[in-house]
Amino acid sequence: MGIESDLFCSNLVRRFGSNAAVDHVSLDVPAGTFFSILGPSGCGKTTLLRLLAGFDRPDEGDIHIRGARMNDVPPNRRPVNMVFQHLALFPTMSVGDNIGYGLKRQKVPAAERRTRIARVLEQVGLPGMENRNPGELSGGQRQRVALARCLVLEPTLLLLDEPLGALDLKLREQMKIELKHLQKAFGTTFVYITHDQSEAMVMSDQVAVMKDGRFDQVAPPEELYREPATPFVAGFVGDNNRLTGELVAVQDGLAELRLDDGSMVRGRLGQSSPPIGERADLFIRPESLVLGGDALRPDYSALRASVTATLFDGANSRLEADSAGQTLYARLPQDGSAPRLREGAGVQLAWDPMLARVFAPGAV
Repeated sequence: MGIESDLFCSNLVRRFGSNAAVDHVSLDVPAGTFFSILGPSGCGKTTLLRLLAGFDRPDEGDIHIRGARMNDVPPNRRPVNMVFQHLALFPTMSVGDNIGYGLKRQKVPAAERRTRIARVLEQVGLPGMENRNPGELSGGQRQRVALARCLVLEPTLLLLDEPLGALDLKLREQMKIELKHLQKAFGTTFVYITHDQSEAMVMSDQVAVMKDGRFDQVAPPEELYREPATPFVAGFVGDNNRLTGELVAVQDGLAELRLDDGSMVRGRLGQSSPPIGERADLFIRPESLVLGGDALRPDYSALRASVTATLFDGANSRLEADSAGQTLYARLPQDGSAPRLREGAGVQLAWDPMLARVFAPGAV
């Protein structure tokens, strides 16, 4: 257990019949961290959050918050608060009464309640709104009231269960930045549940990618993106091209694959590499693909392809091309450096092998 850990869990298990929704999960979250648990629906992340909150109990393993074992501590006695997706504000109470509800239940004196409510409203950017009704606020303002209601209690952990899921796209993008700023301003440890990789990548200090009740990888966002530990992480975090072939050689950490059309390609070996002669998957990011030409380095891998579509996407164009029945995606800059390509045009798509990862076949 880390000396400055706000949350430490060891080998947590929660079963429902023969199914382990949480399967020997361990984590160590330092104080003041924005920690996200990212995974698809049904992977166990909400069950894990319920264990942390005390709404459910683990079948095995331990939960420690600030060094104290929490397994038998009821939810209302844990130094934890929770923000739900639908916020659960009291519609007939004022903003101030919503925020002060927990303080009132703790029998905090009225004068101190008013001081703390005013202070937290200032901190979340809603000064002077104590007497407003939640129905008069925008979606983003209601979101901040829900956060203020939790943060005013000064919890050790703030648990957030997909709180941005009900917001429209533009507001969701804005709230991602605001949530990160608020977490840093308060210094509270956030444990954030999401299936949206963009939320996790933008806001988090550490991200745990969850699959089938287990953590596939726990790392900072940039490491997850650039150094995926498993084929599932490579396929789930960000866009990736996936090429399958036979592993024919390994030298100096680089694997060489023969694709089904006979093309030879290379990439760095991942943690799970198959034996020579077995099938393997190569993953390469769309932004790592470049259009081939005379200036290509001799160590680059390259495939011949035919353009099937070019799609405008803001700062980039999304190029789709077919290579022997395999669809490849590339991102080309809109700065005039990339040629204008028509459907059916022949291209060469190439990449630096150090930017590709090769794994034994696995679920993506």
